[in-house]
Amino acid sequence: MPTVAVLNTAGQQVSELQLSDKIFGAPVRLDLMHQVVLQYLAARRAGTHKVKNRAAVSGGGRKPWRQKGTGRARQGSIRAPQWKGGGVVFGPTPRSYAFSVPKKVRRLALYSALSSKVAEGKIIVLDDLQLNQPKTKEMVSVLKNLNVGKALIVDGEKKEPLYRSSRNIPGVKYMDAAGINVYELLRHDHLVLTKDAVAKVEEVFA
Repeated sequence: MPTVAVLNTAGQQVSELQLSDKIFGAPVRLDLMHQVVLQYLAARRAGTHKVKNRAAVSGGGRKPWRQKGTGRARQGSIRAPQWKGGGVVFGPTPRSYAFSVPKKVRRLALYSALSSKVAEGKIIVLDDLQLNQPKTKEMVSVLKNLNVGKALIVDGEKKEPLYRSSRNIPGVKYMDAAGINVYELLRHDHLVLTKDAVAKVEEVFA
């Protein structure tokens, strides 16, 4: 079982904690993490791109000239695709880019992301993280004591003072354990977990 030091907000070690081998000691599968990140980013795409086809372009209701006898090519509408200002053939239309990934794959990818943080020594466990009121300066001080910059802070439950204290710090994101995902884990250099968050992750994702 992986064992990590438990620190306080001053950056001093107060104890040690054994992590679940199933979640924090799993084989790192880059292919599964890549697949899940692609799914996450695809689902975020708006897909609102649209062009007008010849049915949607205004005008062109009258045949420009008679079918025969002019010496020119036959034409049915000035809004046909070959005309300037005409409709677009096979252009993009609104669509969803989302696709599904099996639940088992998502779960293994999350294990891989968490295990990679442990293997790289980029995981920090705090005994507790509390702020009585929103103070960005205090959160910056805590991160400085922990010697981390771009970090994902995960707590057992979302606390409003902590969220408001961290939201203006560049490269820092705060969330509860239930919302943890592969994309956010890989996007941040360090993972900062409270002991409550570790317990919640092991409870929910085991």
